[in-house]
Parts: sequence; C-alpha cells; structure tokens
Amino acid sequence: MFMKILDRLEEIIISCLIGGATLLIFVAVLHRYGSTVPFLFPYLHDIDMTWAQELCIYMFVWMAKFGAAYGVRQGVHVGVDVLVNRLGINHRYKVILFGLLAGAVFTGTIAVLGASFVWDLSDTDSRSNDLEAPKWIVYLAIPLGSGLMCFRFLQVAWHFWRTGEVPHATHQVDGLPEVTDLHAQGIEHEGLKA
Repeated sequence: MFMKILDRLEEIIISCLIGGATLLIFVAVLHRYGSTVPFLFPYLHDIDMTWAQELCIYMFVWMAKFGAAYGVRQGVHVGVDVLVNRLGINHRYKVILFGLLAGAVFTGTIAVLGASFVWDLSDTDSRSNDLEAPKWIVYLAIPLGSGLMCFRFLQVAWHFWRTGEVPHATHQVDGLPEVTDLHAQGIEHEGLKA
C-alpha cells in the first residue's frame, strides 16, 4: 500500500512540476510579447513577471531530481550494456547487482551531503534573487530527490536479487525493426553494415 502511494505521489509531483512550469513559461512569454502591443500595454505594464524565470528553473530542477528516481524505478535511464551482455550469466548477475548498489551508495551519499548542506543553509538568511524564497527550500530538492533515487536503486537491486530481473523500457521506435526481428532475419547485431 505504501509503495503504491509513493509511486503515485512521485508521478503526481513530476506531472505537476512539468505542467506548472510549462504553463508559467507560456504566461510569461504572453506577458512579455503582449506588453509590446500598444492597446495591451496599459493592462500588462504593471504586472511584474520577473520572478517567473527563476521559479521555472527551480521547478525544472525539482522535476529532474524526482524524474531521475522515476527513471530508476521504470528502468529508462540510458545505459551501455554491451560488455555486460557479453559476460556469462554469473558474472553478469554480479556486475548488474554491483552497479545497482553503487548507484545506491552514490545517490545516498549525495542525499546525506545535501541534507547537511540544507541544514547549514537553513540557519542563514540567504534568499533567492527574484522570489526571495529561503534558499534552503530551493536546495531541499537535492536530499529529497537523491534520497528517493537511492531508495529506488535499493528497491530495484532487491527485486533483481530475488528475481534476476531489472525493470526495462519496452519502447519501440517506429520504423526500426525489433532486435528479435533482426535475429529472425539472420542479421547479426554487430553486422548491421550497409
């Protein structure tokens, strides 16, 4: 039950951040170019939108941190597995498990260091330039996003250890044959020469 709530919350946060940032950019651009139109100038001139760019940057940073955790959970991060796939089954298993645990250690370290940084920053009066928001709130994306990503690495590693499967994207690019089709046609993977 907890995992379903966490998964859904993660998706909602990412969707709201990307949707909100896109809408905010759209409104800011309309404001900027609408202000140059003579009959709209009196209405738009007094509206201050200087904070919009800064807020969009922060929203995209937060979205990227939570999106990276989502990418680990879904198995959509870009990876080069040519050498791993050439290993024997026992070595492949160990290398994949090591890679997942190394990802967890790295992101866990970033989460701990980020939390320490945010804690130290919370004792200051440091504020962002345009929004004048406390900087510790802005930088809270680092420990939260990295901590969630660490958790997702551990979750995938645990699932892999128990089942031998990692999540992977099943997207097919239109116009390109699937790998199984290439093998069925007798074309070797490295032999895609013209």
